Amino acid sequence: MIELEGVPELIDPVMVAAFEGWNDAGDAASTAVAHLDREWKGEVFAALDAEDYYDFQVNRPTVWLDSGVRKITWPTTRLSVVRIGGDKPRDLVLVRGIEPSMRWRSFCNEILGFAHELGVEMVVILGALLGDTPHTRPVPVSGITSDPELARTMDLEETRYEGPTGIVGILQEACTHAGVPAVSLWAAVPHYVSQPPNPKATLALLNRLEDLIDLRIPLGELPEDARAWQLGVDQLAAEDSEVAEYVQTLEEARDTAELPEASGEAIAREFERYLRRRDGGPGSGSGHATDGGEGSSYLRDTSSGRTRPPAPPRSEPGPAEPGAEPPEADREDDGGEATGSSED
Repeated sequence: MIELEGVPELIDPVMVAAFEGWNDAGDAASTAVAHLDREWKGEVFAALDAEDYYDFQVNRPTVWLDSGVRKITWPTTRLSVVRIGGDKPRDLVLVRGIEPSMRWRSFCNEILGFAHELGVEMVVILGALLGDTPHTRPVPVSGITSDPELARTMDLEETRYEGPTGIVGILQEACTHAGVPAVSLWAAVPHYVSQPPNPKATLALLNRLEDLIDLRIPLGELPEDARAWQLGVDQLAAEDSEVAEYVQTLEEARDTAELPEASGEAIAREFERYLRRRDGGPGSGSGHATDGGEGSSYLRDTSSGRTRPPAPPRSEPGPAEPGAEPPEADREDDGGEATGSSED
């Protein structure tokens, strides 16, 4: 039995989770949950035992000094709660951690145990994958569920994926089998500029989360960071004719594919979001402008010192689908942990 001392009774709680690693291209998903935790001053109430789920040779602990005393931070998954005020207050349970190295079924059972004890009404898992999408267009975000009823009522895609999966897919299926409504939101990150962070993809995930749970999220400086990021990529792509030509090809393909939608639901969703933010009130966050002078820093590959996008592949890969095993060229190696295309 999970004991949750000190956690108040929650109001219409929704659990929002993200995990660093294979499911988190450009760190877009984990940064989105970190943003929610920071903006609403989340209070950590639980952490999973790192010994049970992590290989410390893959995800190493870190040593730091606190007033001259050496302390250790262990890689783990933490849960925090935030209360959103206003006319209709509600709570979010935020789950943020690293994709576990082992015992995934026990890991998911622990998360579900917390969800049950807290009365969570729905679980939303954020992810990001590498895809053939141009950085100059809105970031595609797919809403996916295994529940046919949920797919119909919330205008989501019912997953049909088969293949290798990550913790996002495992947790979603565990929720479904436990009778807990679960949705995955996947942002597509341009594979030719995959170095984190990617504030544009993070912003897209938060916008889609707003629509899904009818909640206004304070965005802070994210909109300006996203503009600075795109400007930086524009400038660097313009310096390489091969990359510029490849981006133009992606733009044409994207525009052709989305032409029928341009005057339909996409515009309606953007207009509804604009009206919500214009009305103001608790939770509204238009953000404060910054000078954007650090925009180009988003593009540096710290492992190689490269400050421009890598050259595109000679043959164009097919459209990325959530859940596809990433090709070796698209996987990031960070301390032994792969980050790249993801699953649903």
